[in-house]
Order: sequence, then structure tokens, then C-alpha cells
Amino acid sequence: MDLTITVADIQQAENLLAAGDIDRALSVLEQLRDDAELYMDAECETTDKKQFFSFESDFERLAYRRVEHDPRELVQVPVPFDRIYSGLAFAYIQKQQYEKARDMLMQAVRWNPMSCVYRLDLAELFRATGNVQEWASLSHSVLERASDASAVAHAYTNLGAFFLEEGKNPAAAAACARLATRMLPSDERVMRLLERVDEECPDAVAESDERLMSQLELEGVPTSPSAEIAVCLIMCATDAAAAGDTQEATRLTLKARDLIGAKACEALVKLVRESDAELARERS
Repeated sequence: MDLTITVADIQQAENLLAAGDIDRALSVLEQLRDDAELYMDAECETTDKKQFFSFESDFERLAYRRVEHDPRELVQVPVPFDRIYSGLAFAYIQKQQYEKARDMLMQAVRWNPMSCVYRLDLAELFRATGNVQEWASLSHSVLERASDASAVAHAYTNLGAFFLEEGKNPAAAAACARLATRMLPSDERVMRLLERVDEECPDAVAESDERLMSQLELEGVPTSPSAEIAVCLIMCATDAAAAGDTQEATRLTLKARDLIGAKACEALVKLVRESDAELARERS
């Protein structure tokens, strides 16, 4: 079956959303979704050996493979289906149809499971509709997938608020606040969590890093961003540099630095280069 949708069609709908023409955008996006789903039913059957995605970049594809350990063939679909569902979610939010928006974002995550923006937006919709456990679970899932400091900080602030409101673990909340501050100290969301922690659990704030992080680990929450994601960023940066795309190589390397720190990033770059050199020698 031929796909009748183009990237330009999706961009047109996104332009309508950006211009505030929600009704027209919604009409266009719903038709795009219907057309896309006809194609999905005919051409995108999931099997034990094959799965279809609409990743935004080679990095996301590599990161998915390393994080999810999915052995199947990963097939990139012709157009970004995730953006259709994401656009619909935005339109439904503007219409205050939050359950519809939630369902659309769930589909956006299905088509691009590495998008932390989708996961965090979906988490907020679950919270708004009363499912705080799913809000926390999605926030937790971001920590092993996030490739930028902003997403990591957002996830930690969500979890910090969860531990204050639901988990009744002030030490874990303080640990989340401390980690979020290290990632993005000037962010308003982070600052609000810090104020809450200072006010609601001052004793926990005074605890040592070791004590706070141990409490967070007991809750099953990682106390640092994903090393696997940092490796993927450096690997893709190395590939970009080899292809002559210095701008992309620099962008990816800086993302890794912001994620894990300059010293760890430098060591990782050295390790990847040494591994590539060793592999080249073996091939020659």
C-alpha cells in the first residue's frame, strides 16, 4: 500500500498549531492519523523479528537498541508518525480533552520511545487525570533514556515532588532536588522543588550526599544519568566527525558533557577513539 502522507503535510498541520488555529489543525491532523493508520494496518505488522518506529535520528535508533536490548529488525517508517500523534495531543490539550490527549501521546511514545519530551508530557497528563503512579513511572523511565540535562532535571523534579506528596520519603525527595540542581540549577521547576524541600523537610536537606543517594537507590531510582546514553552520544559524535560533520560532532559531544560532566566525557571520548582504532587495526 502506498503512503499518501508526506512530511510537508505534517509540517503544515504543525504550522497551524503554532499559529493558534487549533480547529483547522485538529481537522487536518485527524485526517492524517486516519490515513496513517490505514498504512500501519497494511504495512507495519509487528512480529517477533521486526518492529516499526519513527526515530528522529540515528542516535535515537542506536540508543533504543542499547537501552531496550531489542534484537528485532528496526524498520524506519517513511514519515514521522509520532509527530502526528504529538500534534493531536497538543490540539486536544488546547480543547481541554485531556484523556484524548493522553491516548495520543501514548501513541507518540510507541512510535518514538526515545523521545523524553513525549514521556514527560504524557507523565503530566497522567498526573492531571489522577494517575500519580504512572506520572512517577514515566518520569523514572526518562532517566535511562534522557540525552540532555533538561530532561534529566525535569524527571528528578517530578520524582522529588512524588516522594514529597505520595512516597513519604523526605530523604529521597531531597536527593532528587540535589541531583536536579546539579543538572539545571537555574530552572524554575527545580527551584520550586528546592523551596518545597527546604520548607517541608529541612532535616533531610542537611544530610550528606551518601545518605541521601542511598535512600534514592533504595527507591530504585538511579542517581546519575545513563552511561549507555552518553556512550551513544559519543559514538554518534565520532561517526559525525569521521563523515566531516564537525558541527554535529560538536553538538553531540557537548550534550554528553552536559549529561555526565566534562571529565567523564573526556574519558569516554578517549575510550571510544581507542576502541575504534583497535577495531580498524583488526580489520586491516
